[in-house]
Amino acid sequence: MARIAPRSQLRDSPGLPPGSLRCGADTTVPGMARADSVVLVNTGHGKGKSSAAFGVMGRAWARGWRVGVVQFVKGGKWKVGERKLADHLDVEWHTLGDGFTWESTDLDETAAKGRHAWEVARAKLSSGDYDLLILDELTYAVTYGWVTVDDVVSGLRQRAPRTNVVVTGRDAAPELVEVADTVTEMRKVKHAYDRGITAKKGIEY
Repeated sequence: MARIAPRSQLRDSPGLPPGSLRCGADTTVPGMARADSVVLVNTGHGKGKSSAAFGVMGRAWARGWRVGVVQFVKGGKWKVGERKLADHLDVEWHTLGDGFTWESTDLDETAAKGRHAWEVARAKLSSGDYDLLILDELTYAVTYGWVTVDDVVSGLRQRAPRTNVVVTGRDAAPELVEVADTVTEMRKVKHAYDRGITAKKGIEY
């Protein structure tokens, strides 16, 4: 009788060289631990930070998780596809921003809305009511000085044990990178906007 080989591992798994398949366990890979929750940061100047976060939103919803979204920059005038999806999925959504600073007619009001958005987010982080919170464009609230990075780090560290978090936005502060479990930097190679092509519904929003 032919011997059945053990389940194969792809060689792009941690600790395995990329390329082909390898049978058998690799004893050089350290044991993996399960965490109650993790913090992800999507940063960088390339496209896809929020898009990736909302992909996780859909995945979490499909797993039966309770999901919440807090947007720090986009205002109510933004009619984005991901909000329509969230409404269909009954995902809690808070658009609390006032637009980008260069669009603002009252920077004090814009800053106040940013601080309010963080207070809302912080309360949700500690509530224990959510399996996943997406804090969209939170990094700008720190960059613009609306909230301190220490306050944000404290809120993330003191979150409810089973609340996972995805933070998006350019120029994530080093302290935010440090507290995160996974950090991905989106790097622009080229962008349609640089060729004069405007944002496309269904792609950018």
